[in-house]
Amino acid sequence: MGGPPPTRSDGAGLESRALLAVVGNLARDLFPGRPPRIGGCAYYGARALRLLGRPARIVTKCAQEHRSELLPQLVALGVPVVWRPAAVTQTFAFEYDGEERRMHVEGVAEPWTPDDLREAVADARWVHVGPLLRSDFPVETIEFLAQGRRLSLDAHGLVRVPEPGPLRLDADFDRDLLRHVAVLKVSEEEAAAIGSIEELGVPEVLLTRGSRGSTIIVGGRSEEVPAYPILDVDPTGAGDVFAVVYLASRGAGFAPGAAARRATATAAEMLAKRR
Repeated sequence: MGGPPPTRSDGAGLESRALLAVVGNLARDLFPGRPPRIGGCAYYGARALRLLGRPARIVTKCAQEHRSELLPQLVALGVPVVWRPAAVTQTFAFEYDGEERRMHVEGVAEPWTPDDLREAVADARWVHVGPLLRSDFPVETIEFLAQGRRLSLDAHGLVRVPEPGPLRLDADFDRDLLRHVAVLKVSEEEAAAIGSIEELGVPEVLLTRGSRGSTIIVGGRSEEVPAYPILDVDPTGAGDVFAVVYLASRGAGFAPGAAARRATATAAEMLAKRR
């Protein structure tokens, strides 16, 4: 396998069977007047899995120069981690006006390849892929991850344009990617960029609406799931928590509606602790 061997922080290496792997870059999130904060689905997914106490593995990247800043915060959550070096740490600047978020792309990481992941996900049967930009996971990498596995994808990887500057969304993604996806988590803003999400052909679609809850679309039928509004709290990461808990719950045998309700409650718990 190409590249350096993965860093193991779980003590037991990769021998123990992992039911769920969460794959995605760590990020540096920049907020006005505050120190940089760790971000990315790898981090928030680990926080969700810690709350669940479910055996799983995080597979992530960041630049070597930011490893000592970011990786200890992830490892401290107690979820086994496989780390690989990236040339660039993905970096975003944020501004909030209530639940309205404005993002500025400061750093774009290189794409993941199957060789980055082959050993790290070998024993996983459920995988959540948490891209931060559309370039993170090309079709060939998604296809590899889906082989023999049930794959969940965040729609960031469909519509977020990978270029520095104000974050832009468009629908210029490869539709072939979706034939490998079992579960798609998409926000209202992303759904507006895509168009008709019901026509994407994904078996399960999670349409999230922040404090207004979510809609679960399975087999052409939809179910509304109310939220637990946590007001005046930065909601960054709540969507990642929702997606990871949903997939973990589906892997544990929960029906889609029950999995979504559990995911909603866990995201609310995370936001309440942030307050």
